[in-house]
Order: sequence, then C-alpha cells, then structure tokens
Amino acid sequence: MLTTILFYVFSAVLVGAALGVVLSRNPVHAALCLVLAFFNSAALWLLLEAEFLGIVLVLVYVGAVMVLFLFVVMMLDINVAQLREGFTRYAPLGAMVALLMIGEIVYAVWFRQLGVNLAGSAPALAPGSNTAALGELLYSKYMLPSELASVVLLVAIVAAIVLTLRRRPNLKQQDINAQVAVRSIDRVRIMKVDSVTRS
Repeated sequence: MLTTILFYVFSAVLVGAALGVVLSRNPVHAALCLVLAFFNSAALWLLLEAEFLGIVLVLVYVGAVMVLFLFVVMMLDINVAQLREGFTRYAPLGAMVALLMIGEIVYAVWFRQLGVNLAGSAPALAPGSNTAALGELLYSKYMLPSELASVVLLVAIVAAIVLTLRRRPNLKQQDINAQVAVRSIDRVRIMKVDSVTRS
C-alpha cells in the first residue's frame, strides 16, 4: 500500500517536472526542472529495487550532464527567443510522440496485468545485489566499451570548454605572454615636477 502511494506521488511530481522542462521560458529553470525529474525517476527505480540504475541516474545525469548543460547554457550566448520560435511548429509532432509513448506504456501494463511475460522467460536472478553483478559484468566482459565511452565523454568535456573559450567582442581577456614580457621601462614613467612654493 505504501509503495503504491509513493509511486503515485513520485510519478505526479515527475510529470509536473517534465511539463516544467517543456513549458519553462527560462533555460535555467528548465534545467532545474529536469534535475527534479531525474531525482523522481531515480526514486521510481529504487521502488523497483533497481538500486544501481537509480544511483547512476543521480550521479551521471544530475551530477555530470546537468552541470555540463547549465555550464553550456550560462556560458554560451544562446538566443532563447529564437529557440522558442519553433515550439508551436513542432508541438503537434511532440504531442503525437507523447501519445504513442503513453499508448505503449498502457499496452505493456495491460498485458502485464493479464499475466503475459513480454520479455519471454526471465533468467534467474544472481545471488547478492544487482549492483555487484552489474559491476562484475561491466569490468570483465564489457571493459573495452566502457573505456571507449569514457574517452568519448572526455572529448565532449574538452569540446565544451573550447566552445566557451571563443573570442567575443567587448570582452576583456588576459594576455599572459604580454604580462610576462613586460618591462619596467615601458610601465613606469618618472616625471620631474618643479616644486611650487606657496606665499
């Protein structure tokens, strides 16, 4: 009973946060609503006893992807008004995709209530936690793909930094070479001023 109540609470907050992402005019507010949506999705994963997926959702998406998204939104000069011009044009397509996803979820839940296993015969669960089993599989059989994914993420981080270091007009930047090569004779000017005596 308590699990069902928590599921409906987290689901309602998740739907509200998702609507906030789509309908928010401020990109920073949209990003914060997306963080809230990720937290509620992680709570739903925890209710399904998928601890690894819930923790990864918080650590990876909230801790890394959302920080990078906010970094890009706040550092790049994005024309928000120009981005929102196509919202009404793509709204019917978005509504169709949303209805299709809702239909698939309802179809799957309905078949599950009838007792039909959509994924076939499920394998027996390994003893212990699913986090340990996934970690053992990730660092043994799938070690090379995980290392390649880390290299791709490193390239994405470097690309985001390079994008923010572009030259902009009316922006003061340090020229370290000029600071190091400066000479005292070029920076300090000694002037001789005649003394003035007051009567």
